[in-house]
Amino acid sequence: MKNLKHIGLVAVLLLSVTSCFNKSEPNYQFMPNMYESEGYETYGEAAFPDGMAAQLPADGSVARGHIPFDIENSTEGYELAKATLMSPIDSMHVDLDRGKELYDIYCGICHGNKGDGQGNLVKREKILGIPSFDDAGRAINQGSIYHTIYYGKNAMGSYANQLKEEERWQVVSYVLKLKGDLEK
Repeated sequence: MKNLKHIGLVAVLLLSVTSCFNKSEPNYQFMPNMYESEGYETYGEAAFPDGMAAQLPADGSVARGHIPFDIENSTEGYELAKATLMSPIDSMHVDLDRGKELYDIYCGICHGNKGDGQGNLVKREKILGIPSFDDAGRAINQGSIYHTIYYGKNAMGSYANQLKEEERWQVVSYVLKLKGDLEK
């Protein structure tokens, strides 16, 4: 009989605890600091109590793996690149297979695999007005192609973050090959 009273008492206690349980809300929190952490502003008072701001890099420093491009993103910069910029890659080190691979990944979807401006997005009329590489009015060369890859032009965005400098020059060489093939 005594055991029956204990079992009844445990059953009533369990029933009362589980009857308050609600699945849609958090229930009893035994360690609330683990559930509700205090948020800090990135450069707020908690992170920098003495009012210090984020550290800026030293003047003239260059990010690791990045080579600065000194020609500006403007029409004048484009014309300067077109007139003066030449590929640093020796003709013996031009890898047209690698250039084709990169071109197909990043450029072919719009410009077409032959450079004729008939990529898949143009055929599906998602992008209009992509000129062919052999368009006489454009008269593209190494400098203008590199500048366009680096900064983008018109609706085309920059590919400076997707392609390293050497890869950009490989794509430039491949674009010039496509231009030559179209002009034949």
